[in-house]
Amino acid sequence: MNRFYFDHNASTPVSQEVLEVLVPVLLEVHGNASSIHQDGQIARHRLESARRQVGDLLGCQAKELVFVSGGTEADNLAIFGAIGDGCHLITTAIEHPAVLNVCAQLGIEVTYVRVGSGGVVDPDDIRRAIRPTTRLISVMHVNNEIGTIQPIAEIAKIAKEAGILMHSDGVQAAGRIPVNVTALGVDLYSVSGHKMYAPKGVGALYVRKGLKLNPLLYGGRHEQQRRAGTENVPGAVAMGAAASWLAEHGESEAIRLAGLRDRLEQGILERVPSVSVNGGAPRISGTTNLCCEGIEGESMVIALDLRGFAVSSGSACSSGAVEPSHVLMAIGLTRDRAKSSLRFSLGRTNTEEQVDALIDAVAASATHLRKLSPEYVAHV
Repeated sequence: MNRFYFDHNASTPVSQEVLEVLVPVLLEVHGNASSIHQDGQIARHRLESARRQVGDLLGCQAKELVFVSGGTEADNLAIFGAIGDGCHLITTAIEHPAVLNVCAQLGIEVTYVRVGSGGVVDPDDIRRAIRPTTRLISVMHVNNEIGTIQPIAEIAKIAKEAGILMHSDGVQAAGRIPVNVTALGVDLYSVSGHKMYAPKGVGALYVRKGLKLNPLLYGGRHEQQRRAGTENVPGAVAMGAAASWLAEHGESEAIRLAGLRDRLEQGILERVPSVSVNGGAPRISGTTNLCCEGIEGESMVIALDLRGFAVSSGSACSSGAVEPSHVLMAIGLTRDRAKSSLRFSLGRTNTEEQVDALIDAVAASATHLRKLSPEYVAHV
């Protein structure tokens, strides 16, 4: 049985372009990038070349990037590194756990700004939450579950006018929509390799030039003393190659994915009764989150998996949680509707034929599962 992957927001397959660069580095670049001998300097050259490639994708200088282990570490470094005792932080109710769980550990006052039913935060609500002690505002650029795009430039302008630092989790945005951190006006911006067709275990944090940031890790003087530990040169090179491809092809790929996403949504809405789209516009092209009334999301994930399709019932980082998605609850869904929702996230590997096959599989699975649901039968 063929298997088709529709869970790119959780993780992307390593692309052929990345693999062709990664394997030779793993086999041939042995040196520590901090060593002064020739092998070390070869590693250093490859590391800095990758840094420039990621910088080109994000619209920043290479020296403003810190390579880390992924988006979670980037978010942790940004928030813990910028916050001090007695400060106040503003974030939103729909952030990734890598931000929300950091906020829970800070020991300071945090304001969680609500979003509307469309899943987009109002910049004026951010403005109203500002206090004299506010040190940092952290708002994700693209939501990982419903794909909504937040007005980061407007929020960053508000932060700058108030003399407050601005961080954005851009893990789901980089490479999927145009990102220029300088034009956005953010001070800190997190990205992750495995969301852009590079391997897991590498990411980067943009740190605006001149910004002082306290490190999370202590050891050597790596990454401008912002992230101790020998750099993951193969991972960085892979991420650089992925960033380079997206810088050239990202816009056309986004247009292609928008067509596939719309085809998938329309097909499911036409074939399956009592289905609605969660969230609203603006959103990235490759993501749709649908509520299928009367069907447990986890049951649908399993049913589709058995038919050869990988989809998700929410954030992979919250998989297995008993509670419904905090994002869907935050946009006003009831617990039952939130637990009856599915996320489909498309990427480079998907085709029209796969989308059509997925529509058929969703329709068949929904019919079968609803026959087993007394609540849905009673409802109709």
